[in-house]
Amino acid sequence: MADISVDGDGFLVDPTVWTEEIASILAKEDGTGDLSDNHWKVINYIREYYTENSMAPMVRKLCKASGLKLKEIYELFPKGPAKGACKIAGLPKPDGCV
Repeated sequence: MADISVDGDGFLVDPTVWTEEIASILAKEDGTGDLSDNHWKVINYIREYYTENSMAPMVRKLCKASGLKLKEIYELFPKGPAKGACKIAGLPKPDGCV
């Protein structure tokens, strides 16, 4: 990722530069792999929620909105909803995320 700046945890330094191509690169780099329709369903929901609320959705809301169980979200994003999905969705590192 030559011209994409990320912090020490791999989150975009400037979330406004996010594109679907960058999401694919981030997913490959963190071990998530190729993004399926279910990945995009989660990513797009997280981005929309963040745009409206200036924060990432709670996991329960994410499960309800996506129709996926928590276990399925962890299967899609092995690093979890915060460190995995939010990072790939181009959100800033969530508060309390270690």
